[in-house]
Order: sequence, then structure tokens, then C-alpha cells
Amino acid sequence: MGNSPTTRRARFGALTGAVSLALAVGGLTAAAVPAQASPAPLTSAAQGGPKNPYSPAYQHGYRHGVVPTVELNTKMHGWDASHSANAATGQQTLSYGGGVDGIGVQSGHSKVYLVFYGNQWGTQGTDANGNATFTGDANGAAAATQNMFKGIGTNNETWSADLTQWCDGPNVATGATSCPANANFIPYQAGGVLSGVWYDNAAASPSSATGHQLAVEAVNAAAHFGNTTAASNRNAYYVILSPHGTNPDNYQSPTQGYCAWHDWNGDTTLSGGGAASSPYGDIAFSNQPYNIDMGAGCGVGFINSPGTLDGWTMTLGHEWQEMMSDQNPAGGWTNHTGSSYNGQENSDECAWLKAGTTGGAANITFATGTFAEQASWSNDTNSCAISHAILTHGNTVTVTSPGNQSGTVGTAAGLQVSATDSASGQTLTYSATGLPAGLSISSSGLISGTPTTAGTSNVTVTATDGTGASGSASFSWTVSGSGGGCTASQLLGNTGFETGSAAPWTASSGVISNSASEAAHSGSWKAWLDGYGSTHTDTLSQTVTIPAGCRATLSFWLHIDTAETGSTAYDKLTVQADSTTLATYSNVNAASGYVQKTFDLSSYAGQTVTLKFTGTEDSSLKTSFVIDDTALNVS
Repeated sequence: MGNSPTTRRARFGALTGAVSLALAVGGLTAAAVPAQASPAPLTSAAQGGPKNPYSPAYQHGYRHGVVPTVELNTKMHGWDASHSANAATGQQTLSYGGGVDGIGVQSGHSKVYLVFYGNQWGTQGTDANGNATFTGDANGAAAATQNMFKGIGTNNETWSADLTQWCDGPNVATGATSCPANANFIPYQAGGVLSGVWYDNAAASPSSATGHQLAVEAVNAAAHFGNTTAASNRNAYYVILSPHGTNPDNYQSPTQGYCAWHDWNGDTTLSGGGAASSPYGDIAFSNQPYNIDMGAGCGVGFINSPGTLDGWTMTLGHEWQEMMSDQNPAGGWTNHTGSSYNGQENSDECAWLKAGTTGGAANITFATGTFAEQASWSNDTNSCAISHAILTHGNTVTVTSPGNQSGTVGTAAGLQVSATDSASGQTLTYSATGLPAGLSISSSGLISGTPTTAGTSNVTVTATDGTGASGSASFSWTVSGSGGGCTASQLLGNTGFETGSAAPWTASSGVISNSASEAAHSGSWKAWLDGYGSTHTDTLSQTVTIPAGCRATLSFWLHIDTAETGSTAYDKLTVQADSTTLATYSNVNAASGYVQKTFDLSSYAGQTVTLKFTGTEDSSLKTSFVIDDTALNVS
């Protein structure tokens, strides 16, 4: 191993497989209009959608905020460049639509409900983070969706803060391009927005569900979650997620292909479209196809490599941001400039802008992970904003941090969290994310219950007042084993590979090595993944059971040796516990010696878990990932 000749690949600049879209809104080169006749453009949204004949919403007016495929987006901008008649205010200025049924934006804390529609999702399970998983979801899209919505408003992220400039209410004039101080503003969505998950597996999802069927499913979801009044749906949003292999609302159309859209029930003007009768007030929902099936056309590899979930999370974020700023389209904030962009919402204005360009897509880090997201239009900065200041608009809510907490499995806990409001007479409602298993928080801020699992949790408590203003505080909560219920021990077998064979590990051929070309950390043997200088994948794994009530720590020594140069990650080592990625290392992390890595696996107490190392090497220039002296200690 490791002695194959190395050859320099052609790098083609810094391209790593992401789709490149050299588009900048407002400065486009006109694409050639096809020789065949295009449909005659419509003159208003009321006649069936936008004027641009390449838009997936053309003659499908219920497809609000529709994300076109990358290819179709290019054609849309090319058509507009040759048919420009933009108003003096500029093609991207959004204005207020006056509200529909008194609703313009979600001016409270958003409640996102995920609906996995149809039994093709497969058998449901649960991952280490408490997320629903499905055997029919080979790409892990379901868990990524849950982690994304749990993470919005955490880790001080400012991707979603663009929303804090938008407003509704009786004091906002129709046609306004900014908000008065006495408007009802969208608050910063601190502490996450995920409120529920439903696997509707009573029947198969239609192979090509209509917009109306998707709308009916949203009404069914409202009933399932008990949101049976207009008040309970005022700040609710239902994401209808269709399974792999289906084609909801013909999203894979070669001429009007798209990746997602949103709508609302109550939109009776759209006969035959996405609307459905709702007995529970107006219901906001979105159509989220399994758009990974469309590959690069719906953003696979748009930012990262391989970037399987890039377009998935970008379109989820796109539709959520648009629903927040235009809950009942087009009563919220949309383009009314008279151009072919009429009807576009804040995220439409910034769709498929290349990463690294002004207002381009980027990786955003929440407390629950890092996700590919796109920018959304900002009137107050006159730009596509991937980051924006959090605007508070007057009264503020301040949560008093209780400091880091500790407890013991099986011992009841009680903690009262308090907050203050700069506005008098406001009632505060509390919520929390990241609480240890067995604990919950009341609306008055009392955290109580009995911890069931050892480990350290990152907790965020949010207090929200009646105007939608909110504040949050974050702290850690460490739960120790119950004492006497866990015997300190080391669980892995053949920790240093000194038997000269893999068992009880499972390893690719040649991984267990005593070659002098790469030294062991101790002894003579180690696990040597990759190092061939050609396309190659090696794996190493072992399955263990962690006793209930124990704290568990995985450790190993890692040496990375590479012939690669520069700061681009070509060859990678992924460390996983079951399907959860603990860390990813690459040739960029190469060092002269071994470095010890440690991970807290206490959340797996009482479970059987497979620990897996996967080394993936590209076509040339070798990188070796050498692992030795592993341990899984419990106490």
C-alpha cells in the first residue's frame, strides 16, 4: 500500500464538481431564445402567473416562490434580459401586498411541521439525535431536514436574520417598500422552528401528486397535529415531503422543471391549482419533491463535493424564507415593479447565485450542523443577503442565563428560567431546544423531569412575548451516570490491531498493516486506509453495545500523510457512529505525527452502535489515513 506512482491531475482551476452559474441579477448576458416559438407571455399574475414563459409558474399561478432548475433559471434570466422593461424603483425592490385575510408575514415564532408523505419512505427509525429516519431515504434527507429546522436561530446565525426587516399589520400601507416602526415585524427565530414530524404511511404517495392533492395533505397534517383553528395555524407551516422516485406536480418536466414551491389553502382564485378547502383557517404549506433525484439540476454539488444535500437544504430554506415574508401570496412582500420578475419573492430574487459571488449561496453553521443555503433579497441593504443584522424594532426580551447545569441519570431535575421584557404588560412564553432526554420546559419557563441518558447537551431557552419579540440564552447540561449502574471499562476489541488481523473489526483488504512505510503509533500494527494515489475507498468498522446509564468516550490516534498540496480537500476520511457523522478529515489536515481525537458518545448509552471509518481517495496524488490505539471508554 502507498507505493503506487502519483500523477498530477488537471485541476481545471478550483472547480470541485459544483455547478457553476455565472449569473449576477441585473447584469446578465441575454441567452439565445430558442428558434421554436415561445408561448405568448401573460400580462399579469391574475391570468395564470408570471410573464416569463420559461418560469415553472407560467400558467401555474399556485406555484408561488417556485425554484426553477438551474438550467431553466438560466433561460429565464436570458429571456428577461431581452425583454427588460423594469420600473424605476429597480427590478428587485419588493413591496407589501396589503395582506390576505389580514396576513402578510409570519409575525410570530414559526412552527414548522414536516410531513413525510407516503409509505415509499420505508421503515421509520430514530437516529442518535432523535430524528426520524427512513429506509427509503438513502441520502439521509429526512434527518438533514429535521436538523436544519431545529438549527434555525441557533449558534447566533444571521442567515435567517434577513427576515427581521419584513412586517405586516394595519399600519403597513399597500405598496410600501419599508416598514413603519409600529408594524408587526417578523422576530428573529431564536431556538429553532421545528414543531412536529408526521410519517403519513397509511398509503403510498401518488406517483405524480397534483398540487391539489398536496394541499389536501397539508389540511390532513393540520388535523393530525391538532391545529384545528385559524389561530393555531397563524404561524404554522407544513412541508409536504414526497419520497424518492415520485414526481409531485410534474416537477421533473423537461420544459417547466422546478425543485420546490409553496402555496396556501384558502386561495380560491386558483381553480385547479394548489389550493384546497380548509376548515382550520388559512394553511401555509410547501411542495418539497425528493429533488435529489434531479441531480445538479436541483443543486446537487452546487456548493460542496459531492454535495448530495446541497440543493435539498437550499430549496427547503428558500421556501421557508419566502413563506415567512409572504405567508398568503401575494399579500406579503413580492416584486411589483412591472418587470418580468413580477410576483417573485425574496428568495426568488437570489436563486442559484454561485457560491463565492456577491449574495451567492454558502454553507451556514447552526448548532445542529452545517447546511447549504442561498441568500434572500433585502430591501434595506438593496442586495441578496446571505447574512443580515438581527433587527429588534423596539422592545427586547432578555433571558437570564442560569449557567451550566449538571445532573444524574434517574434523579429528578428542576430549573426555573426567567426573562425580562423592555415593554410593560407583556406575557412571556418559553420554549427550549437541546434539553437532555427526559426533561421538558413549561410555557412559564420551568424545566423539569428525570434525565434518562448520560451525556452533555447544548440547551437554548427562548422567551417570546405577545408582539413576537424574543430573546434566548444557551448553556450546557451534563448528565452523569446513575452511580453504581455503570462499570468503568473499555469496549472495543483489538484496539491497536496487534493481532495482525482485523477481528472484531471489519476492514477492507490490506487495511490492517505492519508496513514500515507508515509507522504505528505504538507496537507494529495499525489500520492504514488509502494511500494508493488512485480512486479508492477503504473502510474500517466495529459494532459495540454501550451500557445504559454510562458516559462513553471514543478516542483514537490519527496520522494523515499526503502528496496533495494546497487548501482543497481532495481525499477524505469520515468518522461515523451509525449514520451520524462525527468528523471529516482530509489531506488539508495532514501533519507530521499522530494526533489524538476524542468524541462523546454518551447519547448512545443503552444502544448498539457501529463505529465506522471511511477513507475516500480521488484519482491521483495519494493521501494515507493511519489509525491506531483506539478506545471506547465508559464510566
